[in-house]
Amino acid sequence: MQIFPRSINRLPAVAAVALALITGGAVFIVWYYFSPLNTQVGYAPHQPVPYSHRLHAGQLGIDCRYCHTNVERSVVAMVPPTQTCMNCHALVKADSAKLAPVRESWATGKPIEWVRVHRLPDHAYFDHSVHVTAGVGCVECHGRIDQMDVVAQAKPLSMSWCLDCHRDPGPRLRPKDQVTNMEWARKDDEPIKLARPVDPPKHCSGCHR
Repeated sequence: MQIFPRSINRLPAVAAVALALITGGAVFIVWYYFSPLNTQVGYAPHQPVPYSHRLHAGQLGIDCRYCHTNVERSVVAMVPPTQTCMNCHALVKADSAKLAPVRESWATGKPIEWVRVHRLPDHAYFDHSVHVTAGVGCVECHGRIDQMDVVAQAKPLSMSWCLDCHRDPGPRLRPKDQVTNMEWARKDDEPIKLARPVDPPKHCSGCHR
């Protein structure tokens, strides 16, 4: 006399299939939804001062390099010091309540604690000056920053995203004098004159040093 029905023999096979499906589903969820495209794009932290790039870079037309002065010469673009803000705001909206942290920083000498938006992993090396002098526009990595009241991460900045550009940089290059022009667009089949050939590294040591 059998204690268990014959159909119970199929239980190990059913369990194996179910385990495979659950594992595959979990891997897909982590691979897709935990990617920078989903976890980082759109990140827009609250800043101590409500600085609007839409106003300053967009409406007023202030060049990116006025505030990010080292972008053509340094690995980092540099967060502007309080003095840069006060060059204008010592006279413009000098009594604005929104600018109280700026005036306090100027009076005490304590830097404003801006919250960094675009951050690469510590094991990835990125040089702003190399990209800017090669003709990569600010908009390629930062999006239409001139249309943002609150800065948000527009691109995933993932390894695969970077490699897509390194493998075919041509469509993302522009004349050097147009690097900070957010509205510049290449005309159909317009050749780009470069001071030197652009051949970005595609091997691991190019970014992981």
